[in-house]
Amino acid sequence: MAMGTLEEMADDEFEVEILGSSSSPSARKMLTFETSHCSSIADVAHAWTPKRMRSRLQKNIYLVLINGKINVLLPFGPLAVLLHYLTGKHGHGWVFLFSLLGIAPLAERLGYATEQLAYYTGPTVGGLLNATFGNATEMIISLYALKHGMIRVVQQSLLGSILSNMLLVLGCAFFIGGIVNHKKDQVFNKAAAVVNSGLLLMAVMGIMFPAVLYFTRSEVHVGRSELALSRFSSFVMLVAYAGYLFFQLKSHQSLYDPIVEEGDRREENSYDEDVPEITLWESIAWLAVLTVWVSVISGYLVDAIQGASDLWNMPVAFISVILLPIVGNAAEHASAIMFATKNKLDITLGVAIGSSTQISMFVIPFCVVVGWVMRQPMDLNFQLFETATLFITVLVVAFMLQEGTANYFKGLMLIFCYLIVAASFFVHVDPKTNDKGSAA
Repeated sequence: MAMGTLEEMADDEFEVEILGSSSSPSARKMLTFETSHCSSIADVAHAWTPKRMRSRLQKNIYLVLINGKINVLLPFGPLAVLLHYLTGKHGHGWVFLFSLLGIAPLAERLGYATEQLAYYTGPTVGGLLNATFGNATEMIISLYALKHGMIRVVQQSLLGSILSNMLLVLGCAFFIGGIVNHKKDQVFNKAAAVVNSGLLLMAVMGIMFPAVLYFTRSEVHVGRSELALSRFSSFVMLVAYAGYLFFQLKSHQSLYDPIVEEGDRREENSYDEDVPEITLWESIAWLAVLTVWVSVISGYLVDAIQGASDLWNMPVAFISVILLPIVGNAAEHASAIMFATKNKLDITLGVAIGSSTQISMFVIPFCVVVGWVMRQPMDLNFQLFETATLFITVLVVAFMLQEGTANYFKGLMLIFCYLIVAASFFVHVDPKTNDKGSAA
């Protein structure tokens, strides 16, 4: 009898929790206070009854896979797999389109699961996790393409992700945040932005010299010096990124404290979105499930790139640099705009610029090292057109960040810069480079 009563009480409490997840911040605050101070052993023991576990599973499925408008695109992933086997090579265009649509909500849901995990790790580590798992889609696509020797797809998709984050994501965040907070310029921590700008310029240096070496025909060993320089520079960049993590998380944590204006101090004390909706281990489990799901769809996406390019008469460079990153950056795009509207530009910069820094200083060098292990000649020679585009983009963004302020017009300029870049890649044909081959 007592058992049944306790089980019913646990279930009732869970129903209240579901209601609380969509109620006001004050109600969620009270609910969290009451549930987190449950010290009775009996309550803990009966919190995980079979009925309770079923209810939690239903709640998780609702929050992760059903809640959210973008989740209506989830069925396109399985449809892409089905089309791949039903249509063969003739349906590559549709397989690519459906894979692209199917990956978009998965990238956004990865961002959601990471945000939930960040509640349990603190803001600094949470920001790092946000950037890391926000780039999980690009990393998975790149490793799959690298395994199949599609080195230019790897280079161009990672380059496109940097350009998308720095121009489109940051530009939209500045533009919409500036309109919502139009009465004055928004401010952010200039010192942290300068550190990130320095790292991005270092990444440009690492990517530029192999290209310069190749195009000036000044290699000591033709076809090998460029690859050797890329691998050495990659190790240096990975060590520099490890030093940056120590600098950010340990020695100079205070440098990354967000700037809070007087008018925003009351908002800092509110509990708006400060209550996690799923537990720590549920967040980790969903990250694992979503990552596996993304890796499966990525395989079909990469296989269909060339077929889609032929069918739509669209350059592979445009697909790799523009279309793939826009989908992969769905999570960063949504998060950056949301924080900008709330006048939390330091978090916006952590998402957009932090993500670009991680790709340029960690993901790209990591792919070079992994390519070495796989005996694939992945190098840092991104070709002249791509390297020049990256160099100009970093300079433009560094110039925009130097004052430590943002407004809608700065955002508009960044968006227009991205449109120019997109148009340039639409009319750009990737040169037929010689196989740098097997010198792995």
